[in-house]
Amino acid sequence: MVDYSLISFMEERLKSTPVAFSRYMYSRINWNSRLIGLTGPRGVGKSTMMLQYMLAQPSRKQMLYVTADHMWFATHSLVELADDFVKSGGKWLCIDEAHRYEGWSREIKQIYDGHPGLHIAFTGSSVLDINKGEADLSRRALMYHMQGLSFREYLEMFHSIKAPLLSMEDILNGEVQMPDALEHPLPLFRQYLSEGYYPFAIEGDLAQRVLQIVSLTVETDIPMYADMKASTARKLKQMLGIIATSAPYKPSADHLAQEIRVSKNNVPEYLLWLEKAGMIGQLRDDTGGMRGLGKVEKVFLDNPTLMTVLSGGSPNVGNLRETFFYNQMRVDYDVMSSKISDFRIDGATFEVGGRNKGQRQIREAGKGFVVKDDIEYRHANIIPLFLFGLTY
Repeated sequence: MVDYSLISFMEERLKSTPVAFSRYMYSRINWNSRLIGLTGPRGVGKSTMMLQYMLAQPSRKQMLYVTADHMWFATHSLVELADDFVKSGGKWLCIDEAHRYEGWSREIKQIYDGHPGLHIAFTGSSVLDINKGEADLSRRALMYHMQGLSFREYLEMFHSIKAPLLSMEDILNGEVQMPDALEHPLPLFRQYLSEGYYPFAIEGDLAQRVLQIVSLTVETDIPMYADMKASTARKLKQMLGIIATSAPYKPSADHLAQEIRVSKNNVPEYLLWLEKAGMIGQLRDDTGGMRGLGKVEKVFLDNPTLMTVLSGGSPNVGNLRETFFYNQMRVDYDVMSSKISDFRIDGATFEVGGRNKGQRQIREAGKGFVVKDDIEYRHANIIPLFLFGLTY
């Protein structure tokens, strides 16, 4: 029999779960899979989405939601819970914050192998690597990685405006029709850039919450997985502070190593951990031949809201535009650096700027576009920046 304290905890969480809006990943997950893993940065809504799925099921009595840091697990195991749950007729087990449970991958593997009729879903930190745990789950689990809100999702969640979901092809071909409620999108776009990436912004105290996420991510999550000392975690935070003052940042291992007093050989590893954790994004060229393997040309802060908070509310507007474009397009496309302008995606070249941005950088591009902020309509190869926030 499942302990009543766990049932009570689940019911309280379900009761407070909003259902009016669901994230883009909800429709992409194969919920019928026997083992699902959902990772992503802190605060993007992973737990809420799992709970929303449970609320939508008619057989909820056969489902159980637990969080791996619940006090019950101080004296009990995940395997013990799964055994009791299955004996009680359980069919679907969700383990939230699985990475907080020591030996989580080994026990999930044991549960998966021992209960073939049980569906398991777990959420975890974005720095979690299922290939490097105590047990390799890569052949068993379908893994999904979720980012923060797109501009399209922000419009629906915060303003109840349903904007169209566009592919990059729709945008480049001019196949876009805005709803009447979005006749003048720029004021809402400004709001999104400053506060719209994290769903918890709707609760208020945004800056404080974002800074807490930064501290927990850099001081707790990364050291836990990278087996770092506290002194190294402080250097990571220092590195993030340096990047925040000049992002998009042209990476210099020598400069960063001198600033935070580490070997320059450690710099690429530290940057990679910050990227995995959702603190930065690294724009690479195509020399690697595969996504994520090329030479790093620029380092961005991960998203416009993080950039706004870490700048004290006054980010450089040009850098903010580039950060937005890169952040939104990387979800579904391989965004690479361009030798002649800002970005290249699937053979198309993009120069991002304000209303007065010219065509000079893309004159030599076979398929070049100027992406402008502060405009509402497309003209020839000039495309409004906000449209690229409607792609997921």
